[in-house]
Formats: sequence, structure tokens, C-alpha cells
Amino acid sequence: EELQVDISGTTVTVICPVSETVQWSPASPDSENNVFIKKNHDGSPLNLTCTGSNKNIYMYLKARVCTNCRELDTLTVTGIIIADLLITFGLLILVYYFSKDRKGRPSTGAGSRPRGQKTQRPPPVPNPDYEPIRKGQREVYAGLESRGF
Repeated sequence: EELQVDISGTTVTVICPVSETVQWSPASPDSENNVFIKKNHDGSPLNLTCTGSNKNIYMYLKARVCTNCRELDTLTVTGIIIADLLITFGLLILVYYFSKDRKGRPSTGAGSRPRGQKTQRPPPVPNPDYEPIRKGQREVYAGLESRGF
């Protein structure tokens, strides 16, 4: 036979399995027959004894309690997790479809270039005013004089 323990907020409830009148040690003003109730439990360890019909049941109670905690049932926690997953997958699908359309367009950012076929271009045509002087063509440039600034 075991003691049943229920913790809700800062209230700790312990139920003794003995069916007759039970005495609890240490006593609690909120206790009723075979139910030990400790309100505003501070989390400190407690040695409980349930005595009834020549039978003693001992328990070392070390319960962590909190004042601002909320109890959630399994259905609520499952709903929160499923909703979170659906929102995450929805955002992933939106990002995928919006980024899929941009693959064929060239970007206009700095350093970008069109991604066409790489063809070799011929070198640029030299400017005839700056061609090097070749042998036999010095008379073309003989009439040019230096300008004074």
C-alpha cells in the first residue's frame, strides 16, 4: 500500500490508504481523516507518518512547488505543439515559394553579372589616335607639334 501524492500550486495533498481513522505526524490544521493537506508549502523536506489500525506508513516528502505555475492537461500541450509545427511548416512553404520565383532573375546587386553563356569577346578596337608609331610611318606624325600650355 502506498501513499498517493497530489501537488497543485503550493498545496500538497497526501492520501493514506488506511480505511480507518488516521493520525498524521506532523499534524496539519487542514488535514481531514485520511487526507493530509499542506497549504502554502515552501518546498522544504518533510517526514510524514500515517498511523492507523496498528500500521505505520512513513514517507519522506520533498516536493518542488511554485506560486506562478499553471497546470496544463495533455490535450492542451499536444495542441500547442501541433499548432507550433503547423505555423513553422507554413512559413517554410511560404519562404520556399517566394524564393523559387527569384531563381531565374538576375540580381541587380553590386558585383553581379548576367549568367549567360561565356563567350570570348574580341579585344577592343584600338583608338587610331593612340596607335604606336610603326617604322615607315613617321612622316604621318611629323607635322604634329607640341602645344604650349
